[in-house]
Amino acid sequence: MTALADIIARRIRHEGPISLADYMSLALLHPEHGYYSRRDPLGRSGDFITAPEVSQMFGELIGLWCADYWLRAGSPAAFSLVELGPGRGTLMADALRAAAGVPGFLDAKRLCLVEASPTLKAAQREMLGPHRPRWLTSLSELAEGPIILIANEFFDALPLRQFTRRGGHWHENLVGLGPDDRSFRIVVDRAPARHTPLLDRLYPSPDENDIAELPGMALSLVSEIAQRLGRPSAEPEAPYGGAALIVDYGYYPSQPQATLQALRRHERHDPLAAPGEADLTVHVNFAALLAAAAEAGADTWGPVGQGAFLEALGLETRAATLSAKAGPAQRRDIEVAKHRLTDPDQMGVLFKAAALSCPGFPQPAGFAEKTTEHHAGSD
Repeated sequence: MTALADIIARRIRHEGPISLADYMSLALLHPEHGYYSRRDPLGRSGDFITAPEVSQMFGELIGLWCADYWLRAGSPAAFSLVELGPGRGTLMADALRAAAGVPGFLDAKRLCLVEASPTLKAAQREMLGPHRPRWLTSLSELAEGPIILIANEFFDALPLRQFTRRGGHWHENLVGLGPDDRSFRIVVDRAPARHTPLLDRLYPSPDENDIAELPGMALSLVSEIAQRLGRPSAEPEAPYGGAALIVDYGYYPSQPQATLQALRRHERHDPLAAPGEADLTVHVNFAALLAAAAEAGADTWGPVGQGAFLEALGLETRAATLSAKAGPAQRRDIEVAKHRLTDPDQMGVLFKAAALSCPGFPQPAGFAEKTTEHHAGSD
């Protein structure tokens, strides 16, 4: 039994079963034993690999997306370039290198990073030090003025609650103790859950035994981002506005399902075994995110598959440019990376891109049209 498992077990013995959100928060962010508090989880020696680690092309195209939007928005003299969960800083380093070709962009940006892991903060400091990043704990700490925000594989790590449909009501799935009083298992609360209008909106026609997830933290955060994009500034010379780009794996439209999963050493792992030793993630409900953002006042775009999005940004051209300067082995690596980022059987469809923008601001690159349906329910 790990030290964190012992802490969680003692809490359950004292308080009774806890919500899945509480379990995820402890497993990922416990200050001493949490997964992100003690390790660098990325890369072949870690537990998973994200798109920026697959190829520099991913971060470079995101950087050009940011620079293009900055130009379309009138090239503001100062803006906050924000990344949520920057990992090692690889995406941002590649993005800034590519965006450096757009005159004025780097001088105008104020780099702001939102990161909970001390280990990853250290890596970001080493990777991005010359750009003088500022670390934030909340978006409320941002300076006045427009923002361009990036969230790549960030929303999938936010804790959520889970419910089962029984007898015409939603009942919350909780984490309790197994028969040995040491292991963990999911137990369904006997009492119907209270205050479930949002669940009813997300899943208007549930069947018996359906499992639904309520990403409360994700919805609150995306609403905060949307409000920031559209809120009038206290300083007329530094108006708000801008855009946010969300890239993650998930589904659209909403559909009842249980998506909690764990990865350890690049293999599937029991989410309730050895908390703090494996990465816990969920699939992002893009319909719910975009509906919340629209209700908070932002224009919404997408989602589109990551493959289509990167191709619209010029992935083929970038790959050809890199290949022209590469040897045979490097050209093979570039082709393999492009395939992994865009193929429907790899990251091309399950991973999706969506954007939020200030009403009246330009259309973000890579998106053909605004989201036309903001209901969060299943078709």
